[in-house]
Amino acid sequence: RRRAMRKILGALSGGVDSAVTAALLAERGYDVGGASMLLHPGGGEETGAAEAAAERLGLPFRLFRWEDHFRREVIEPFAGVYRAGGTPNPCVFCNQALKFGRFLDAALQLGYDGIATGHYARIETVGRRVLLKTAADAVKDQTYVLAGLTQRQLAHTILPLGGYTKDEVRDLAARFGLSEQQGKKDSQDICFIPDGDYLGYLTAQGLVPQAGQFLGPGGEPLGPHRGYEGYTIGQRRGLGIAAGRRVYVTAKPRPDVVLGEEAALYTTAARLSGMNWIPWDVPPGPLRAEVKLRYTAKPAPCTVTLRDGGAELAFDLPQRAVTPGQAAVLYDGETVLGAGTIV
Repeated sequence: RRRAMRKILGALSGGVDSAVTAALLAERGYDVGGASMLLHPGGGEETGAAEAAAERLGLPFRLFRWEDHFRREVIEPFAGVYRAGGTPNPCVFCNQALKFGRFLDAALQLGYDGIATGHYARIETVGRRVLLKTAADAVKDQTYVLAGLTQRQLAHTILPLGGYTKDEVRDLAARFGLSEQQGKKDSQDICFIPDGDYLGYLTAQGLVPQAGQFLGPGGEPLGPHRGYEGYTIGQRRGLGIAAGRRVYVTAKPRPDVVLGEEAALYTTAARLSGMNWIPWDVPPGPLRAEVKLRYTAKPAPCTVTLRDGGAELAFDLPQRAVTPGQAAVLYDGETVLGAGTIV
């Protein structure tokens, strides 16, 4: 259960959102400290900006050097999902293992009551449960990457930006004198692969792409591909094959990659593993929900049935390019019901 928290460690990323978060809490009378995580070799600029923001706000600052933990708890699982044929979201790994895992544990050990981040989402206590709800700014809502948080993590977290729009946050940055942060661009989705070339990054980390064939819809060989890990369900561009027509990646029976028409991308069901439920320990039987199958997807109505520690989704309308390895997040209106990994 959520209890009164007065001493808060703000997770400072170097950007405007986390700086305004810390400033708002200090203004509201919280005893606020600031901290940043150095996770990868290219992260020094961000942690430097985070320290500058803490200094501007008059907050004590700490730097956690967690490069080894980041490799073990984010990079290696990220690479492992690619090897197995999935397409993971590393932000989900990082939030669970580091931002709301290791960072929260460190804050509590240092005598803080909890942590605060600049995510756009809301946390509310209803009865004996701590709920996660969507942000006022629907465009910025980040509940998709927070839906794996446990009751303990939610109970020790404050998200002050959930009720603000991005424009309002920029206005607050100006009022707090955070002009340096105000001009910064929003952080990249994958902070450690800023150019988006994940296969190049993983290859440089030692991953050897698995050789295989492109196959047609009937299993006929169409020629070799450049590495099994380099393709994702629904992909059309950059396939490196002249098919003579518009084709998409429709399946990945390791180590081969099946190409077909767009119609083959639609499915009426999906199976999820590793469920995290938020309003309940386990929901009471089948339920109706809306599901987001990737970060930018529109919520799709579905029926959820519990199966073997996971769940099965039956979509009201066929969904396109349901991709193993991605998170599926379930909603009831503005309330996040839970999340699992598409298998």
